[in-house]
Amino acid sequence: MTSKKIEEGQELVRQAEKSLKVGLLKWRPDYDVAADEYTKAATAFRIAKSFEQSKECLVKAIDCHKNNRSWFHAAKCYEQIILILKETNNLLEIEENVNKACNLYQQHGSPEAAATALDKSAKIVEQKHPELALTFYKHALEVVMLDDSTRHAAEYASKISRILVKLNKYDQAADAIRREIGLNQQTESYGQIGRLAVALVLVQLARGDFVAAEKAFKEWGNCCDSDEVQTLELLLQAFDDEDPESAKRALAAPFIRHMDVEYSILARDIPLPHGLATTSKADVIKDAAPSYMSPNTEQVDDGSTKPSVPNHDEDEEEEGLC
Repeated sequence: MTSKKIEEGQELVRQAEKSLKVGLLKWRPDYDVAADEYTKAATAFRIAKSFEQSKECLVKAIDCHKNNRSWFHAAKCYEQIILILKETNNLLEIEENVNKACNLYQQHGSPEAAATALDKSAKIVEQKHPELALTFYKHALEVVMLDDSTRHAAEYASKISRILVKLNKYDQAADAIRREIGLNQQTESYGQIGRLAVALVLVQLARGDFVAAEKAFKEWGNCCDSDEVQTLELLLQAFDDEDPESAKRALAAPFIRHMDVEYSILARDIPLPHGLATTSKADVIKDAAPSYMSPNTEQVDDGSTKPSVPNHDEDEEEEGLC
């Protein structure tokens, strides 16, 4: 099967090269046919696991499409190269190819396709290279913002916020969530704003900024539903009172556990308040100082003590002498 597919690919490459030749009766290369043959050859080589040959064929197909000013099809070939890089685990090479695909899609006038290519690439690299995925999501957000697609922009903003939380970049995450709230205001998605208010409070608590968390609740809490309001009130009161047990119960609320996984993990890992310090009783040190002995006691021969009784006979005798 493998050798058969390689032979098929090689034959398709020969057909493509033949289409590019010029002669007395053929003054211009047939880029359409050549691009199609190269793409088919790339598929045959990929099935045969000959990934380097497949990639070479796709690069040649891209050149043909560019010569024919077929920007959209050239971008599609770059996406095929990205899939090969995924299979060969060369994930860091994806950035160069997805940026080229994105530029070609925009040149063709397809910003949505450009953003989708960036989104797909981000999902491929996110597990092993979250920082790179963050770059792709930010680029996708810029592309759709240029197209004035607020709803899609809110989706990519959400992915940016969550990956920043995953990376423990809480300062940037707080800014990203506020931007996400602004985008949802434009689409009047008030339920989503309420959930983002909860996320923002959690992020501010993770930053250790109780004042900012309280401010976020006061600013956006009117978009929260009753359960969210009640839980946030209990949570903020627990942090204000430095009550770790109450804070732990509030963070274990069902709707928090069912938020996006990044926020539910964040709620689990937020440092709880330490609680009020209690003064411990002073330890009693045995035999630290000699015991107090009254001057009215006298020690007997066996070491014990007994009360000293005044001698009234001596007193009376002294009085008589006087």
